[in-house]
Amino acid sequence: QVQLVESGGGLVQAGGSLRLSCAASGRTLRRYAMGWFRQAPGKEREFVATVDWSSLNTYYADSVKGRFTISRDNAKNTVYLQMNSLKPEDTAVYYCAAGRGTYTAIAGYDYWGQGTQVTVSS
Repeated sequence: QVQLVESGGGLVQAGGSLRLSCAASGRTLRRYAMGWFRQAPGKEREFVATVDWSSLNTYYADSVKGRFTISRDNAKNTVYLQMNSLKPEDTAVYYCAAGRGTYTAIAGYDYWGQGTQVTVSS
């Protein structure tokens, strides 16, 4: 079992930045690919970014490419999502997840955090 806890969310103005963290316990994250997803009110949960266990491969949704960066520190059992140039449409609950590969689909992930709210004001 892997327990994931996100932090770092909050309220920020458009154009600002936030860094989300996802701390894991229970098992080392070294075994897993990690992903970030988000869910806005009234919308389905959607893929944001993913990174493989070695950090050699990362993938991003087109909507965040060039603005968001996913990274991980396996020694600290933590994954990060640096979010720059935030837009109001980035407002959502952000979830981290651990899975078997760098999938963009929700089904590719076995463990999920509880989420952290990000609100971007215009």
